[in-house]
Amino acid sequence: MSHAVLPAEGGTEVRTERAHAEGAARFQDVILPHLDAAHNLARYLSGDATAAEDIVQEAYLRAFRAFGQFRGGSSKAWILTIVRNCHLNWRADQQRRANIEPLESMSHADDPAFEDADISERADLPREEITPETILAQRMEADEVRLVLAGLPEAFREALVLRELECLSYREISDVTSIPIGTVMSRLARARAIFATAWRQRLAAGKKPR
Repeated sequence: MSHAVLPAEGGTEVRTERAHAEGAARFQDVILPHLDAAHNLARYLSGDATAAEDIVQEAYLRAFRAFGQFRGGSSKAWILTIVRNCHLNWRADQQRRANIEPLESMSHADDPAFEDADISERADLPREEITPETILAQRMEADEVRLVLAGLPEAFREALVLRELECLSYREISDVTSIPIGTVMSRLARARAIFATAWRQRLAAGKKPR
């Protein structure tokens, strides 16, 4: 006597749905916490708040689709790499639309002469305070910092944002930017020197917030 073969509990379709749900939950736990960092990087690189929103949205969509390829390591560096790539695509699209030549390469930032430059850590970027007065002062100074950063060449601005604002390690910055660690260190040293010079010039010009 033959017996009908019943489908096994938790068939392929059910297992696939369960895997998708587990993947989405893991993405939310692992990648979503870096949303602010992603927006911060996109904002500083693009210099455009609206564009930053679009860049981050595209980056997170790509990250979600490719999350199955994430094999551990620094999830922050992973998503910021995608944000950086989306920014590069956005910038290329802007250049095509404007029918202009690509921006001048920042290859001079890789000059070996910078390899031995001072790489001491800066501690003069604004930090959160707890009183209304100091919060206001911090915000005003933060605006000045953003203005100075905006005037830096992109490669240097990117290095400072990743290191000083997002606290990535040299290795993580190397992974995000696809450049050797030695170049990361020399670029940061040069970026800090340029930032410090620009900051002192603003102070001398009396442009520091009151």
